[in-house]
Amino acid sequence: MKEIRIGIIGTGNLAAHHAKNYNAIPGVALAACCDLNRERAEEFAKTHNVEKVYDTFEELVKDPSLDAVSVVTWNNAHCAATIAALEAGLHVLCEKPMAMNAEEGKRMQAAAEKSGKLLMIGFVRRFGINADIAKSYVESGALGNIYYAKTRCIRRCGNPLGWFADKARSGGGPLIDLGVHMIDLARYLMGKPCAVSAYGVTNNSIGPQENIKFHSRYTSKDPLKDSTVEDFASALVRFDNGAALQVEVSFNAHIEKDELSLELLGDKGGMTIEPELQLHTVQNDILSNVTPVYSVPKDAFSSFFAKEIQHFVACVRGEETVCRNPAEDGVELMKILDAIYKSAETGSEVKID
Repeated sequence: MKEIRIGIIGTGNLAAHHAKNYNAIPGVALAACCDLNRERAEEFAKTHNVEKVYDTFEELVKDPSLDAVSVVTWNNAHCAATIAALEAGLHVLCEKPMAMNAEEGKRMQAAAEKSGKLLMIGFVRRFGINADIAKSYVESGALGNIYYAKTRCIRRCGNPLGWFADKARSGGGPLIDLGVHMIDLARYLMGKPCAVSAYGVTNNSIGPQENIKFHSRYTSKDPLKDSTVEDFASALVRFDNGAALQVEVSFNAHIEKDELSLELLGDKGGMTIEPELQLHTVQNDILSNVTPVYSVPKDAFSSFFAKEIQHFVACVRGEETVCRNPAEDGVELMKILDAIYKSAETGSEVKID
């Protein structure tokens, strides 16, 4: 079996999940990494046994030994780094969100098609065990025609600060950071219908809440005092098959506690995927709730990344012929996000082509 040699572009917090799981696959080597912070890249290389360190992605993609890269940078570098890698003849796993907007996403997709190389988008929640089980229920017809989905990913005090809070680097706040996961998972389970319109609202009156005491939260490695992104976003998305999706997300909202939920409604049954997987149906003319029995890994989030990285490597090797997270899904998601942000800005429903 030919060794697959990987480069990692960006060495922040999320890059560690990529590196750990590449290192766990036989026949895969971490050949190179790069970061704007050279010292951070050097430390990352030592921790994860990476062979070479480069200063820029432009230098890294010229490494003739590479087969593929993971792009794990700030969102505003996804497009340039991905296109550079594709043009260098490398396969790419690009973290979510695909880009800053749909136009960048389309350019990335076009570059992948021209190069003949794989561009996979990091929709990691598609690799959860609950997603696999939920997908099997949907495909068996247990829900019938899915006409509505509702999802919330609400944090009470969870602005990660750093680049996440800088719109110039992130493209937005909880909608593009958290909402991208939940909108994608809902759409994936619904059979990937195409969005035709969106109506959205945002609020940014709370701010980063750095003054809060006795509370821990995930934070970016790079400190930043100010926040230029929304605190909260809500939207209703309509699809070409008549279905609709309601989404609410926040970094900061005055609620009792953080909440993660996802529900699908069909004409034969309904299903909650988060916080607990359960099928709501009718059996023998009796209303029934069916809770599947399955083992949840101790660190479920890490297990999602393990399966995602394994799938990417299998696709690169040709062992998998259908990529679960293709570039066109990333473009579709960016169209939805663009429309929600535009609707929030204009106060009107926005059509999606």
